[in-house]
Amino acid sequence: MKYRAEVFRYVGLDVTSDTLTGNYELDGRPFQETVTFEGIGPLTTPAVRAVAQLWYLIAGLSYYKAGAAKHVDLGTTPVGVKGRKLFDAALRDGLGEFSYRNELYLDDVVIEGGFEVEHYAPLVEPSHVLTPFGGGIDSVVTVSQLSGVVLQSLFIVSPASGVFEPLERTAAITGLPIVRARRSLDPQILSGDETFFNGHVPVTTMVTLLAVVAAIAAGRGAVAMSNEHSASAPNLVWNEREINHQWSKSWVAEELIADAVRERVGNEFVVASYLRNRSELWVAKLFAGLPQYHHVFRSCNRAFAQASDQRAANWCGQCDKCLFINLILAPFLSRSTLRDIFASEPLTNPELAESLRTLVGIGVDHKPFECVGDPDESALALRRIATLDEWADEKSIADLALLVSPDRDFDELLLPEGPSHVPPHWLR
Repeated sequence: MKYRAEVFRYVGLDVTSDTLTGNYELDGRPFQETVTFEGIGPLTTPAVRAVAQLWYLIAGLSYYKAGAAKHVDLGTTPVGVKGRKLFDAALRDGLGEFSYRNELYLDDVVIEGGFEVEHYAPLVEPSHVLTPFGGGIDSVVTVSQLSGVVLQSLFIVSPASGVFEPLERTAAITGLPIVRARRSLDPQILSGDETFFNGHVPVTTMVTLLAVVAAIAAGRGAVAMSNEHSASAPNLVWNEREINHQWSKSWVAEELIADAVRERVGNEFVVASYLRNRSELWVAKLFAGLPQYHHVFRSCNRAFAQASDQRAANWCGQCDKCLFINLILAPFLSRSTLRDIFASEPLTNPELAESLRTLVGIGVDHKPFECVGDPDESALALRRIATLDEWADEKSIADLALLVSPDRDFDELLLPEGPSHVPPHWLR
């Protein structure tokens, strides 16, 4: 049986010249996570320590979730007003999918402890940007658009079990220097204790904060994320709370992270998503014009399992992510090119017919818990595909395109939409 724990405690953060080690306790059971950095300056300066404490707060949720404790004791951790807002949202909304899947109501969690923060003003160069890189179309487009505009380096988080080969091959094509962090999760979490609750955590928030640590340690003035507009769209509403698999990539999360970082190191340092006011269709259009990446990029999550022996060597062609990437690229890449890239054709696979219906907003279920676009984006991509001669023989696509009713049109989604914190000097 799984029972909720009583208390999750933040025991302390240890910092050396190249490592961060977060220590936690769940009803007295210790957990520890270590991150080792390569290619940056020492982590021991006051400003770096200050932002590392933010990472420590959010990273703890990977272990909090094991027991979903009713009380959280932040102890002597420097938190601050903005940091507490970020932590509260990360626990309740960042763990929203976890809460929904496990039927755990986290609004009753009591958060106690935590100290005020000190303010530091690190010396950073605004034109030096660190770009977290995941090897998919979003980060490839960000890197491409910033190339020649700022002095850019990639930030890659690798597991202790070794690097992700598709990501490394894609990164190599950029020709940019790499700053790396190796994340060592506590073995107790990886082994899968039957008494633990399991589920999605706000990992992109953790990666963003690790990138901030690395950037400030190297004197860089910004972190450029690759989270587009529709990442803010929820999957569903449960117990009067929006549940968003991509909460970490949302506009709300971006603002909370940026505010919490400013609280510690001031306004000179920038955290912003280059793609914030862009659609997945706009991203797909630009990616289609970057053929050097077409046969190396990977977005299928089965390539990124923590255990190296569980990683898929190719696109699986069966998951919602493979289906979605095919769908948004099909208006811009030829059918034969897509088939060469994926070694399959998910859009015409009858076993994925219901998944496709769900992506375009007419399925029996909500938008899948994956990093996919909103139903309008998918529906408009489908409509455009149905007009292309090379797909004219696929009656299932034509029939499905007649059923969708998006609120916008295709060309509208190729224009900027919504707010953005991208500084002017990042733009061409």
